Amino acid sequence: MNVGRTIFSQLMDYIPQHTFRKAVRHYKGDRRVRSFSCWQQFLCMAFAQLTYRESLRDIETCLRSPGPKLYHCGLGSRVSRSTLADANEHRPWQIYHDLALSLIRHARILYRDDHLVGELQSACYAFDSTIIDLCLSLFPWAHGSVYQKTTAAIKVHTLLDVQSQLPVLLRVTAANVHDVRILGTLTLEPGAHYIMDRAYVDFARLRRIDQAGAFFVIRAKANLRCHRLYSRPVNKPMGVIADQFSCLCSLGYNGLRFRRLKDRRPRRELPCYYLLSSL
Repeated sequence: MNVGRTIFSQLMDYIPQHTFRKAVRHYKGDRRVRSFSCWQQFLCMAFAQLTYRESLRDIETCLRSPGPKLYHCGLGSRVSRSTLADANEHRPWQIYHDLALSLIRHARILYRDDHLVGELQSACYAFDSTIIDLCLSLFPWAHGSVYQKTTAAIKVHTLLDVQSQLPVLLRVTAANVHDVRILGTLTLEPGAHYIMDRAYVDFARLRRIDQAGAFFVIRAKANLRCHRLYSRPVNKPMGVIADQFSCLCSLGYNGLRFRRLKDRRPRRELPCYYLLSSL
């Protein structure tokens, strides 16, 4: 039902303004600001994120289209791209850092009793990375990509809490930094499960997870050399072809034992192999 407020304005009601104003006062974000406050800057960037704007000019054009109705979104006046650019360059980023941490803490409380991963009682994290391409003329410091040396790019490594679907760790590196190098820098939580792709297959780092009292679930490579100790019964209608208790044959890792699952899905031509330290 329309009560005279835009959907965007109703969404912004979930932002803890007391926490935001407290951070602004602490970092002096509105010091020497005449009209465009930190809150208005946040509204502009939140609107741009929710509506998939791609540039400052795109944000400016979209915000000017409602005309007088812009007041109902929480913005009292028109926003120019130069004003928004100056605010993004000079305002303290710590304000939005504190706001994000406050929202994450609140969201994790809401998802505390949501058993998304079934019978698993401990924490479950998914670890992966993605490459973000950048304009080489604007970001010359990001020169060099794992795909093309003539482009600019960065790589974002993300540790995601599966239950709450919230990031626990975000680390930005150069695009040519291999994923497995960041795996060795994680602060491991005893009893937690870490889900990873086969790019993170490094048995020295996987042993570190096992020695920390945590567990890993990782997609294995098809040419993995291991010795099968014994097999367990499987549920083939569910797609599991083999469930084997195995140990590694590589030199120096003979003591590392794990479960090796072979899975085949109806729409997948080749089977997938998974290694689990939870025996």
